[in-house]
Amino acid sequence: MSEIWEMTASQIAAAVKSGRLSAIEVTKAHLERLASINPAINAVVQEFPEEALDAAGKVDAAIARGEDPGPLSGVPATIKVNVDQKGHATTNGVRLQQALIARDDSPVVSNIRKAGGIIVGRTNTPAFSMRWFTKNDLYGQTLNPRNREITPGGSSGGAAAAVAAGICAIGHGTDIAGSIRYPAYACGLHGLRPTLGRIPAYNSSAPDRFIGAQLMAVSGPITRSMADLDIAFAAMSAPDPKDPLYVPVARDSVDFPKRAALTVSPDHLEVNEDVCAALLDSANRMRDAGWIVEEVDCPPMRRAADINAWLWMGETQFGAAEMVAREGEADSQFVFAQMSQYSGEVGFTTLMEALQARIGIMRQWDLFLRDYPVVLCPVSAELPFDQQLDVSSDAAFGRVYEAQLTQRALPVIGAPALTVATGEINGLPVGVQLIGPRYREDILIAAGHDIESAGSPIRVANPAWGKVENL
Repeated sequence: MSEIWEMTASQIAAAVKSGRLSAIEVTKAHLERLASINPAINAVVQEFPEEALDAAGKVDAAIARGEDPGPLSGVPATIKVNVDQKGHATTNGVRLQQALIARDDSPVVSNIRKAGGIIVGRTNTPAFSMRWFTKNDLYGQTLNPRNREITPGGSSGGAAAAVAAGICAIGHGTDIAGSIRYPAYACGLHGLRPTLGRIPAYNSSAPDRFIGAQLMAVSGPITRSMADLDIAFAAMSAPDPKDPLYVPVARDSVDFPKRAALTVSPDHLEVNEDVCAALLDSANRMRDAGWIVEEVDCPPMRRAADINAWLWMGETQFGAAEMVAREGEADSQFVFAQMSQYSGEVGFTTLMEALQARIGIMRQWDLFLRDYPVVLCPVSAELPFDQQLDVSSDAAFGRVYEAQLTQRALPVIGAPALTVATGEINGLPVGVQLIGPRYREDILIAAGHDIESAGSPIRVANPAWGKVENL
C-alpha cells in the first residue's frame, strides 16, 4: 500500500472529496515527510506547519458543509520564494531581501488556495533566480533527491526536488529561461511553461518588472503526473484583475490534428546520444498513440536565444547589477559576469532591434505550429549536469549555456512548452520537450499524456544520505 505522500494530486483530491482521507490527514503526512526528508535535500526553506494545518481544517469543514473546496481539495503544494505569500519573505534567494515580508498573496498563490490547495512550504532558488542550479548564501544548496551528484535544476530547483521527494504533489515554479522546464527534467518530473498571460502574476512587495520579465516571465506547475499537471494548471490560471496581461482563454479543448514535428538538433545544436534516444523513443510512443510524427527542422532558435539574453540582461544591468554586487554572492556574480559577456552591453538600440526582431521570429513559429501543433525537441542538449558545473570555469559555463539553447529561446517565441519525463539512463533522469501554439496548453498536455502512458509511472525518490551541509 502506498504512503499518502506517494499519492498523486489527482488521487489526493479524489480521496479528500470522497471522505476516504481528510485534508488534515493528508497535510500531516506531507509535513512529516518534509520533516524527515527535507534535511537531506534542502528543498523547502520556509516552513509554517500551523498555517498548513489551519488551511487543511478549512477544507475539511467545507466538505462537511457539503461544499466543493475546488479541484485541489487538500492537495499539498509548495511556493517558490520569489513570489509573494502573505506573511512570508519574498527573498528570491537573496540575503538583502530577508525582511521583504509580503502583505498579500501573489495571484498564483491565492488561486492555489481558492482551489483547495494546501501550501506546506516555500522552496529554494538560486540567488536572483539566475541559474540552472540551486544554491545561495542565504539558504544553502538544494540537492537532487534522485542523485545528489547532479543539479536539481534551477531556478525552481527547490520546487522540483520537493515534488520528486514527496514533500508535495504540486510545485510552483517560474520560468524566464527554463526555470520550470529544466528542474522538471533534472528531477525526472513533468513541468509546464504556459503562454504568457495564462497564469496571472503580480508581486505587491516590489515594483513592477521591466520589459524583459514582462514579456517572458511566467509561473507554472511541476508534478509527477500529467493529470496533476492539468488540474494544477487549471487552478493556477484562474483570472485575477491585478494582472493587466492576463488572457482569459477558455480551457475547453478544440480538435487539433495529431501531427508533430520531431527536431532532434534545433538550429544545429549538438545533442547527447542518450537525449537523442529519448526523443526517438517519445516519437515512437506518439506514433503508437495515433500521431503523425515527421522529422523536420523547426524554425530558428539561436536568434530568439540572443534576444532573451538582451532583454533579460538589459533588465538586470539596468535594474539589478548594483544589487548583485551588494549581495556579494560569488556564484551569482560569476554567472552575471558570464551572461554579460554573452549579451554585451545592452543599450537602447539593442533593445529596440531585439523587440523588432522578436515579432518576426514569433510569426515564423506561429505559422510553423499551424502545420505542426506539437514540436518534439530536447529540453537540454545534455543529461542533467553535475552540481555547480556552471561556475567551475568559463568553459564550463559556455558548455551549459549552449546546451540550454531551447530553454533560452522559447520565452522569446512566446509558445507554451512542456517537459515530459521519460525515464532514466544510467541513474540520470531524462525527458523531452514539447512546444505548442500559443494558448494551446491542452495540446501539449494531451501529447504529454500519450508519451507518459507508454512509459512507467514516476516514483517518489528516497534519498539515502543525511542532512545537507550549507555548501
